[in-house]
Amino acid sequence: MRLILATRRSALALAQSRAFARALEGAVPGLTVDELQIVTSGDRTQDKPLQDIGGKGLFIKELEEALLDGRAHFAVHSIKDVPAELAPGLALACVPAREDPRDALVTRTGQKLAELPPGALVGTSSLRRVVAILAARPDLRAEPVRGNVDTRLRKVQEGQFDAIVLAFAGLKRLGWADRATEILSPEVSLPAIGQGALGIECRDGDEETRATLARLADPEASICVAAERAVMAAVDGSCRLPVAAHAVREGDTIFLRGLLADPDGSNVRHGQRRAAFPAAAPEAERLGRDLGAELKRSPSVRA
Repeated sequence: MRLILATRRSALALAQSRAFARALEGAVPGLTVDELQIVTSGDRTQDKPLQDIGGKGLFIKELEEALLDGRAHFAVHSIKDVPAELAPGLALACVPAREDPRDALVTRTGQKLAELPPGALVGTSSLRRVVAILAARPDLRAEPVRGNVDTRLRKVQEGQFDAIVLAFAGLKRLGWADRATEILSPEVSLPAIGQGALGIECRDGDEETRATLARLADPEASICVAAERAVMAAVDGSCRLPVAAHAVREGDTIFLRGLLADPDGSNVRHGQRRAAFPAAAPEAERLGRDLGAELKRSPSVRA
C-alpha cells in the first residue's frame, strides 16, 4: 500500500509529518508513505500579522487542495492551525498522541518572565499570548514576530526582541527543547486550542485511507482536542479573537478551561468545566460548546 502525504516545507512541519509517517509505516505492514511538499499562503507572506491576511487557515489551504484534487491521500497539520469548520469533502481522520501543549518563553539573557526588566520587548503574533503576557507583566511590551521557529529564535539572539513566546511542542519536535528558558504554566498562558496536537486530514469518502490513519489515533488526545475545538466553534474563534482552551484528563474526569477576550485584548473572560471523562467525541463537544457559550455571555470576571 502506498500513500502520499501533503506537508508544508518548514522544518517543524517536515519533522512532525515525517515522524507521523514513520510511525504509520511501523504500524501498518507493507505501507509506504511518500511526501508531497507544498508552500502555503501563510508561509509565503511573512511580513504581515496572520489576522490581516486571512488567519491560520492559510497554513492548510493548499494542503487541502492537494487532498481534494487527488495529489495526496492525507495531510499532517498542527491542529491549532485547523479552523473549526473543515472544507467540504474533508475529514479529520486521526489525532495522534499529543505533545506538551504549553507555551515556552525564550529569552536572550536567560531571564524568566518575572525577571525581565520593565519595558522588555516580547515577540509574538498571537493575540492570545499577548493577553497572557501582559496580564502577568503589564509593564512589558509586545510586538508581532513572524517566521519559522528557527527564524524567531534567531531574532531573539540578534537582539531584535528580548524574548519570544512559542509552542514548547514545536521546540521539542525539532530537538530544541533546551532552548526554552521557561515553560509557562496554563495558569499564566492558557494554551491555544489544540496546541501540541496534530490533526491528520483526508478525503471524507476515502474509507481505506481513513481506516489506515485511524490506527494511530489516541483516544485521550482525540477527546480533549474535540472539547477544545468545540469551544472555538462556539465563540466563532479566529486569529482576530484572543481565545484559548485546554482540556486535560484527571483520573476519571476531564478538566476544561477556556479564555475569551475582545479583539483589542480587553474584556478578558475565563471559565472552566469539570465532568466525567467523555466516552466519545460528541460528549466532549457538548462540554466545549457549553463553555464557549458561557464565555460569550460572561462579564469580564476571572473564574
